[in-house]
Amino acid sequence: MAIKTRITELLGIEHPIVQGGMQGVGTADMASAVSNAGGLGIITGLTQPTPDALRDEIERCRSLTSKPFGVNMTVFPTINAPDYKAYAQAIIEGGVKTVETAGTQAVRDIWAQLKPHGIVILHKCTAVRHALSAERAGCDVISIDGFECAGHPGEDDIPGLILVPAAADQVKIPMLASGGFGDGRGLAAALALGADGINMGTRFCATAEAPIHPNVKQAYIDNDERGTFLIFRSLKNTARVGKSAVSEEVVRRLAVPGARFSDVQELVAGTAGRELLATGDLSKGVFWASMVQGLIHDIPTCQVLIDRIIAEAEQIIRGRLANMVV
Repeated sequence: MAIKTRITELLGIEHPIVQGGMQGVGTADMASAVSNAGGLGIITGLTQPTPDALRDEIERCRSLTSKPFGVNMTVFPTINAPDYKAYAQAIIEGGVKTVETAGTQAVRDIWAQLKPHGIVILHKCTAVRHALSAERAGCDVISIDGFECAGHPGEDDIPGLILVPAAADQVKIPMLASGGFGDGRGLAAALALGADGINMGTRFCATAEAPIHPNVKQAYIDNDERGTFLIFRSLKNTARVGKSAVSEEVVRRLAVPGARFSDVQELVAGTAGRELLATGDLSKGVFWASMVQGLIHDIPTCQVLIDRIIAEAEQIIRGRLANMVV
């Protein structure tokens, strides 16, 4: 049995599983491994230092897989903003057919640049109201991100068990459930809640092909479902990261009345995070992680992981649940 949904049909993929666009992790090696396993791999656009480097990475991914893959573009306010339009042009010239976006409404300028080229826009949201706004603005797929997720879960703190069906009740376009997914039980649950597939980030970090140090992959196994910290809460920019001595220190410093971002900047800098991923030295910075760490017990290949998720979901749908109906 195959699991066929609006997501598999729209994106031209075998399984309704999409890899999240993870900064520092979403390289051609990661994306091609997911795509070759039947999901949709995602290259993280801004992991590449320049638009030309992104063009090269897209070509490298195409040399590693004949299957569909996408590119992530995240647009947030920043002091030294990249040339987003140049990155988008690199995506267009690379012939990519799916782009995952996230961030402020400014990302819609990127949509306007991409959509005339027949590119499917998959937009990440953390609230139903944001999903409906994105749908009205013309995106093609919503990825609804529950409070369990790694990265930025928004400020509403609504977990997936409520957020996914609440969004499914109103969103008419295809929808992915994101945040805390990592096995076949999660996929079956997402489908039952009204989603058309799942988006996974943290679980793909703990795979053989993920381009990060084994020490970091081991940290995902060693941490359990309690193994995350929420940082930047007082700054109204909440982020979920893996539990470590560094992230604990970030929480401690920001708990001081009047604390500012500058008080933790050296601990959370992107350069520090990239060094951590490359060297495995967890004292160098923070690493993104979701609550799904409690379900991570091994480091399989992407093929083994996706095959296992689909087999588990099929067994639940055709076996355990079907046998309960009398």
